[in-house]
Amino acid sequence: MVLAAEATSKVWHFWIAVPLALGAILAVLTIIGLYFFKVTRTRYPKAGD
Repeated sequence: MVLAAEATSKVWHFWIAVPLALGAILAVLTIIGLYFFKVTRTRYPKAGD
């Protein structure tokens, strides 16, 4: 009986995958960007540093 109810009910929570995926992608890109920013600054310091 429970399986029949689950099979006919609409899935309403699939939309949460979109913000979770976008947030994960944004987090990974931010970490990569900050890593390269930090590495580049130590490799090529400004003239005043």
